[in-house]
Amino acid sequence: MSKILVVDDERNIVELIRLYMEKEGFETICAYTGDEALSKFREEKPDLIVLDLMLPGTDGWQVCREIRKTSGVPIIMLTAKSETFDKVLGLELGADDYITKPFEAKELLARVKAVLRRTGTQEAETQKEVTFNNLSINIENYELTIKGAVVDAPPKEIELLYFLASNPNRVYTREQLLEEVWGFDYFGDSRTVDVHIKRLREKIEGAEDGWQLKTVWGVGYKFEIKK
Repeated sequence: MSKILVVDDERNIVELIRLYMEKEGFETICAYTGDEALSKFREEKPDLIVLDLMLPGTDGWQVCREIRKTSGVPIIMLTAKSETFDKVLGLELGADDYITKPFEAKELLARVKAVLRRTGTQEAETQKEVTFNNLSINIENYELTIKGAVVDAPPKEIELLYFLASNPNRVYTREQLLEEVWGFDYFGDSRTVDVHIKRLREKIEGAEDGWQLKTVWGVGYKFEIKK
């Protein structure tokens, strides 16, 4: 049984999510502040976190930052704001998905299941590391090494680069990458992929040696091995 931590200061929203999750067989832990969320995260070790951004005191952004220091647990952010800035900031901090309030509980449930499916797929993979000149991506300990130095990167950036590098010279559309790396397609926003690719390019700048993270205009992206 997967364990879900639901964090929101609006108790009626937490209760609604809890009812839907438990009906689907998930164990649900509830928290109403950022500090309580961090405490329950450490105690309960959830499989996924549904995290509201606008929390009193320690807000959702701070909670996400703290969790990402030690864990790659999937995080779905809830926000009352629809501005691109909030979505992009959440993704850059390492969130796996976001959903804007008001939302349908069924849509949130579908996203939770999709993220958990993807997590299960990764755990089943036998290959845990891919290596090229100046580049190593280890998906078991979520470690990205560039030119021999470990580089800080959110889990989703590492997963995206790992997926592309594991399938060299194959072009993927943004929608395919959303489905393969994030585990959803219908609910995805293609800008999510662009944000992560941009951040990855900043990290690997000057390291490319016989390989390239390449844009295929009008199609998508590929990890190109140069002949």
